[in-house]
Amino acid sequence: MAAELPILDAGALAELLDSTGNDVEFVRELIATYLADTPSQLEAMTAAVDSDDAAALVRPAHTLKSSSATVGASRLSARARELEMAGRSGSLQPAVHATVEAARAEWTAAAAALSAWPDTVPAK
Repeated sequence: MAAELPILDAGALAELLDSTGNDVEFVRELIATYLADTPSQLEAMTAAVDSDDAAALVRPAHTLKSSSATVGASRLSARARELEMAGRSGSLQPAVHATVEAARAEWTAAAAALSAWPDTVPAK
């Protein structure tokens, strides 16, 4: 369940930082790109659901799932996975509207946590 996951997985961010040789600036740029790109993924998912287009839901949901996991936005990644699977089912159930709204709420929380993240990284 998405609600059981942390909004921001500090371990995933630590792994990302480690994988870049502790290049905090690079990770900040990656997060900035994620923060800039995510609203368009959410809009594409909303449009797909509003038009009852399951196929159109798959790509933005998959993209959001993967990018959210990369930056440690665990709950949002889980919601995006739910939406991706709904899209892959070929037929959208009425409850998918609530899942999109839950993803938007998770986005708000993740964006706030990610925006504050650089302040939590110890200076080297």
